[in-house]
Amino acid sequence: MRVARSLVVVALLPLFAACQLFDGPRESASHAGQTRMQGQLTAADGKLLFQPCNETSSYVVNDTGGTSVLQQAASLADTKGKLFADVRGRIVDSRLDLEQLYRVERSGTACDDPNFKLQILRAAGHSPEWNVKVSGKGMVVDRAGQPPLAVPYVEEQLGDGRFNLSTEANNQHIELWVAPQRCTDSSTGSVQHMSAELRINGQVQRGCAYFGGARND
Repeated sequence: MRVARSLVVVALLPLFAACQLFDGPRESASHAGQTRMQGQLTAADGKLLFQPCNETSSYVVNDTGGTSVLQQAASLADTKGKLFADVRGRIVDSRLDLEQLYRVERSGTACDDPNFKLQILRAAGHSPEWNVKVSGKGMVVDRAGQPPLAVPYVEEQLGDGRFNLSTEANNQHIELWVAPQRCTDSSTGSVQHMSAELRINGQVQRGCAYFGGARND
């Protein structure tokens, strides 16, 4: 839900409208020829392999974008679970030329997330726990000890890839500030491509964020 100006009001929309609007995410000129993919990362013979969700083929990762995916995967790798990656790049024969890393995390179920394609943004933090989910239907703010709050929002572009989402609800001023700065989740160790700050009535809680499947900046 964006227009040419930097400010746009997102109203609460029915689910079918969200599907129509966000099933085909926009793609900038810099992404031409690239595909956003999710899948599993494994190491074999000194190489990092990427297997897209619901596929049997694996591709050798070639970090053409300088994303440090090898180091990020090594820091998360252990015997406790599978590594999930959300990336953008080009598949050339048996190679994945990786240009952008959205997130890497330990997960064996992320490929099956039914809400990923409809979501524009996810952000979360800890101490206390909080998370924000943004879609064409609006923004849902969930904080420890409080019921989830579903609200419309205003988005403002701030330059350099930074933006904020704001709303007035239940006599509260809520803002989510997002910046394109790699962030490591302090609880799970997952690596995400943006940092986030949730500000409610002047109180600031920090966390990490990544774009859902409905937005591919």
